[in-house]
Amino acid sequence: MSPIADTPAAPYYAVIFTSTLTDIDEGYAAMAEKMVSLAAKQPGYLGVESAREGVGITVSYWRNLDSIKNWKAVIDHREAQKLGREKWYANYKTRIAKVERDYGF
Repeated sequence: MSPIADTPAAPYYAVIFTSTLTDIDEGYAAMAEKMVSLAAKQPGYLGVESAREGVGITVSYWRNLDSIKNWKAVIDHREAQKLGREKWYANYKTRIAKVERDYGF
């Protein structure tokens, strides 16, 4: 499996989640893995890319804004967000962008 998401032809949406972690890591990796697996089961999900070295950046791709809104409301995702704010993230920023064009090889 490629670390680069195999997205469809644009347009589609990207949710860009950038974060730095606290010193508390208990349960973080397991929760992150669970969220990737759960997101992949959501209607409108297109793929994900993630990297972490100091600053973590995870980009998930979605068919439309409704898909993103519905993912944000998933109860297990809401619990992960709560735990992230309470113990795992020193800070974070979420950005949502419309992908108008993509290309590569």
